[in-house]
Amino acid sequence: MVLAALFAICMQGLFATLDDNQPTWTMENSLIGVNPGLGFRPISPRTEEGSLIWYNITNQTTINKWVKLADEFLKPYKEPQTGENFVNCNFDKPPGPNQVCITSVNQLGNCHPSKKYGFNSSSPCVFLKLNRIYGWKPDFYTTPLEDMPDGLKQHIKTRQGEEKKQIWVTCNGINDFDKENIRGFNYHPRGFASYYYPYKNPKNYLSPIIGVEIVNITHKSSESVP
Repeated sequence: MVLAALFAICMQGLFATLDDNQPTWTMENSLIGVNPGLGFRPISPRTEEGSLIWYNITNQTTINKWVKLADEFLKPYKEPQTGENFVNCNFDKPPGPNQVCITSVNQLGNCHPSKKYGFNSSSPCVFLKLNRIYGWKPDFYTTPLEDMPDGLKQHIKTRQGEEKKQIWVTCNGINDFDKENIRGFNYHPRGFASYYYPYKNPKNYLSPIIGVEIVNITHKSSESVP
């Protein structure tokens, strides 16, 4: 009984030090660190399939598999975002304290659910999302770097003011075979906007996502995209 009482007192003391809204250890002091991972969806729940996305454009069953997985991932983004702290954000109007940006599937262009995420064509989509790190604020490349793809360099040059403050994303095939069988990539949108950061765990927050349309993959081929 004495040990149980001491344990209860210790636990009560521990919980008294915890904050419901932010972790005790953040950034460099946390296990996660300051480099968020970049994940993609859809991905098969079958571990033996790894990260491979395989489908037959003439086989509706294989198409439906990936559409369903994408639907599940995007479910929170398809629900009404009309809560008390939802606001329409842009580079001139970032969210205020405890506000969150409306992050809708309507921002996904050809990667929209109504288009079956491109899986009913030879231009399927994948969705990119950064892991959340409390308090993390990225460094932005507002001028093109030498090793950036030409298309991204031109895109950055056409942005004005705060619009240059984005986490830019670019994709490519891993080897020559991949590059030959992919006509290109379209991004919806082109980067993760600065007004989503830093992440402070506000109520109703949805992480920004990017729909990457892989354009006109050659039929009967297998591509690797980093």
